[in-house]
Amino acid sequence: MGLMRKKSVQGMLAFAQTSQGLRKELTAFDLTMLGIGAIIGTGIFVLTGTGATVAGPGLVLSFVIGALACGFAALCYAEFAAMLPISGSTYTYAYATLGELVAWIIGWDLMLEYLLASSAVSVGWSGYFQSLLAGFGITLPEALTAAAGAVPGKDTLFNLPAFCIAMIITGLLAFGIKESKRINNIVVMIKVAVVVLFIVIGMWHVKPVNWSPALPYGFDGVFHGAAIVFFSFLGFDAVTCAAEEVKDPARDIPRGVIWSLAICSLLYVIVSAIMTGIVPYAQFAGIDHPVSLALQVAKLDWFAGFVDLGAILGMMTVILVMTYGQTRILLAMSRDGLLPKVFSDINPKYGTPYKATWMVGTVIALIAGFVPLHTLAELVNIGTLAAFSLIALAVIVLRKREPDLPRKFYCPAVPYVPALAILFCVFLMTQLSALTWVFFVGWLLIGLGVYFGYSRRNSLLHKPR
Repeated sequence: MGLMRKKSVQGMLAFAQTSQGLRKELTAFDLTMLGIGAIIGTGIFVLTGTGATVAGPGLVLSFVIGALACGFAALCYAEFAAMLPISGSTYTYAYATLGELVAWIIGWDLMLEYLLASSAVSVGWSGYFQSLLAGFGITLPEALTAAAGAVPGKDTLFNLPAFCIAMIITGLLAFGIKESKRINNIVVMIKVAVVVLFIVIGMWHVKPVNWSPALPYGFDGVFHGAAIVFFSFLGFDAVTCAAEEVKDPARDIPRGVIWSLAICSLLYVIVSAIMTGIVPYAQFAGIDHPVSLALQVAKLDWFAGFVDLGAILGMMTVILVMTYGQTRILLAMSRDGLLPKVFSDINPKYGTPYKATWMVGTVIALIAGFVPLHTLAELVNIGTLAAFSLIALAVIVLRKREPDLPRKFYCPAVPYVPALAILFCVFLMTQLSALTWVFFVGWLLIGLGVYFGYSRRNSLLHKPR
C-alpha cells in the first residue's frame, strides 16, 4: 500500500498557489528561450554526424521520428504543467497519479538524464573551445585537455575547460534565475542566428546526388539513427521544471514547451538535409564537428569560426538548462521527504536552492573533468524515454480517475496521443544497445536501494500527521 500512496492533486494545487520562496520571473518567451537553449546544442553540432553514419540521408526521417516521439510526449507534459505548476516536472506529476514508487523511479531516471547530459555537453563544449583557441595559436597542456584515457596515445589526466564551464554555469544559476535567463536569452538568439545563417548559406552548396541512396541502411538505420538523435531533443522537458518561477504557468508553460520543440524540430530537419546534401554520408564517420566539415567541403572555411562560436554558446545554454532542471527535481523530491532537506533550502537573498545548486554543479564538473564519457548519449536517452512513457501513461490514468479536475490545457485525443507517445518511446528504447540496458538496470537497482533504505520511511506521506 505504501508503495502506491499518492499526493493529493487538490493539495498540490493549493500548494502551487502559495509562495514558497522561488521568484516568479519567467514568461512564455523566456520559457521558449529556455527550451531552445537546452535543445539546440550537442544535437545539432555533434550528433547530426553520428546519426548520418547509421542512417545516411535518411537522417532527416530519424529526426522526424524523434520529433514525433517528443511531440506526443510534449502534449502530455503541457497538460500536467499547466494544471500542476510545481517544481519537479515528471516526478511531481507521477506522484499525483501513479504513486510514490513510480514517482521515485522517474525522479531517479531524471537524475541520470540531467547529471550525465550536463557532464557530456561540458566535455563537448571543451572540444569546441579548444578548437577555437587553437585557431588563435593557443594550446593547453596536454594533461589538462581531457580525462585520463579519453584520447588514445595521449597522457591526459583532467579536462580543465569542461570542469571550468560547468562551475561557471553553476555560479550563474546559484545567484538567481533572473540573471540566468537574461544570459540564456541573449545566447540563444546568437546561436539560432548562426544555425539560420548556416541554412541560408549552405543550401546553395547542396548536391542532390549525395542524397542517393536515400536509405543506404534501410529503415533499420533510420530507427537506429532516431534512437541516437533523440538526445538532440532533450531539454523541452526542463521547461516544466521552471513551473514555480513562471508568472502565468497555466498559459505560458504549454506555449514554452510546444514552441521550443516545434522551432528546434524544424531547424534539425533542415540542417540534417543540408549537411547530407553537401557531404556524402560516409565521410561523417568519426567526425565530432559535422557542421564544420560541411563548411570545409563547401569551401566556406571563413564561416567555420562563426560555427565554432555558435557551438560554444549553444552548449553553454544546454549545460545551464540541464543543471537548472536537475536542481529543481532534487528540490521537489526533498520537499516530499524522499531526499535530505538540504536540497530544498531556498536562499533568501537569491531566491534559489543555493546549496543544492553548488553541490549538483560540482558533481557535474568533476564527472566532466575526470570521466571519459563514451556512451553517455544512449544512457541519457534510455532514462528519458522511460520517463516520457510513464508521464504519458499518467495522463491517461488521471483523465480516467479525475475527469472533472480543472485543466487549463488539454492534451488532444486522449488516450490516443499518450498511447502514441508510449509506443514511440518504448520502440526507441528497443533500438538502444544491450550494454545501455545493463547500465540502466544497474542504475535503477541502486535507486531502489536508496528508496527502500532512506526515502520510503522519510517520506512526508509516511510520517504520522
